[in-house]
Amino acid sequence: MSHTMGKVSPQQGRCGARAGRMSRLGSIGAVLLWISVALAQPAAGTWRAANEKELKSLLPARATVEKEHIETEMRTASGITDGHGKFMAGIVLITAGYSADGKYSHYLIVQAPMQVGQVSLTPGEYVFGWQREGDALHVHFYDANTGAERGSVFAKRLEGNVGVESFKIWTPQTRSVIQLGRFGIPYHLGK
Repeated sequence: MSHTMGKVSPQQGRCGARAGRMSRLGSIGAVLLWISVALAQPAAGTWRAANEKELKSLLPARATVEKEHIETEMRTASGITDGHGKFMAGIVLITAGYSADGKYSHYLIVQAPMQVGQVSLTPGEYVFGWQREGDALHVHFYDANTGAERGSVFAKRLEGNVGVESFKIWTPQTRSVIQLGRFGIPYHLGK
């Protein structure tokens, strides 16, 4: 009996080898399927620039600021999205003739926690304005509905060959900056 243990008939050998190859091919196929699905999905935490259609559907033609409805300038709209329904987007306010003139210059929608400089912004609607101080902008953030100040930061001149933008939110993968003119405020997104 000890002579027949461990011996495999030619038929069993072929089937065993074939089964082993099929098992390896199945494993390779499963790995390839998993990789293709992973590559097709955007990586978690990957933000992209919002397109014009998305910005038009998100940003108002008239932003509610305290008790006023202030016109916005759609050509200045900029924002980013995680591709799963969350946006950070803003637009220039046309404040001439409103009580906000000189205090607010931009409207901002935040749909995920955001740290702008030292100011923490929770999901909500904000306005901000700035004053020039030396070679920087002193930017003040306010709650859009109440006008309560949330904090202030300094926007510093951006280095390198950067064009002038009335307002631009750069993706975290490129610059992680909110740009005003030639100045920028670094930001970080929360979860």
